[in-house]
Amino acid sequence: MAKLRVLLAILTGLVAAAVLHVIILLAIPHFSNRDAYTRAVAEGKPHLFHLLEETTEKKTFASGDPFMRVAVCTFNIEEKPVRLTAVGVVPFWSVAVYDKASNEVFSMNDRTSAGGVMDILVADAVQIAAIRKAQPPSLSQAILAESDQTEGYVVLRTLVPQPSFGEEAERFLNEAKCQPTPWK
Repeated sequence: MAKLRVLLAILTGLVAAAVLHVIILLAIPHFSNRDAYTRAVAEGKPHLFHLLEETTEKKTFASGDPFMRVAVCTFNIEEKPVRLTAVGVVPFWSVAVYDKASNEVFSMNDRTSAGGVMDILVADAVQIAAIRKAQPPSLSQAILAESDQTEGYVVLRTLVPQPSFGEEAERFLNEAKCQPTPWK
């Protein structure tokens, strides 16, 4: 009788495991299009910052902070590196560069930048080596950020501690650049 109970317990466990695996396999398509890169691509054209409205996407990219305004830009550095620039008088900003797999490649904020100005060049290893060798004057102040993948996205955030800061924060985000840049 004890052997029968053990056999029944093992059989029940195997059936439960099989059912769980089938449920997971059927759920994969539902969750596969909800990754951060796919949501960033859905915001609009690449190489432009898109201001996120009060949506689930904004909450995801801003960690749910109600005092942050957020913009997102997707990029492709296969042909040319991407230069990220922003200038403005906001109380705080931060930027994070992610690859297509949502791995953080680079991040900084206004406190760690030179003079509060954002000037970052996202490039692959070959492009960075060529830029360092050529030392183009137009890129002399840019911070070089290397990405192993050619596609990714950038999340730019700024603080809006009071409603009176809202207009300047939106101007800062709307005027931010995320553009392919010649490097040869």
